[in-house]
Amino acid sequence: MTMPMTPPSARAPAAPVSGSAVAIRNFAFSPTTLKVKTGTTVTWTNQDTDAHTVTSAGSGGPLRSAALATHATYRYRFTAPGTYHYLCTIHPFMTATVEVTR
Repeated sequence: MTMPMTPPSARAPAAPVSGSAVAIRNFAFSPTTLKVKTGTTVTWTNQDTDAHTVTSAGSGGPLRSAALATHATYRYRFTAPGTYHYLCTIHPFMTATVEVTR
């Protein structure tokens, strides 16, 4: 008897990861959820050949990168606790979150 495969969209989301770096590769942000302390500067690095942005979801968010070419980086220092959802405006299916705690 074979077991049916679970499609990727039905799998549980990955656990939050601590650190200060996000890789942009294979049209995804990795990790998809990053946990940092207030005052941490997070660096996103585009490892794809296509350009991507790091842009806050919704209006008024603090993340607003230009289009990042291959190997380009974007940095942002998180000064307030909260949950920051963001996406690539060029490829809106690319989404991720930074969780900032004291």
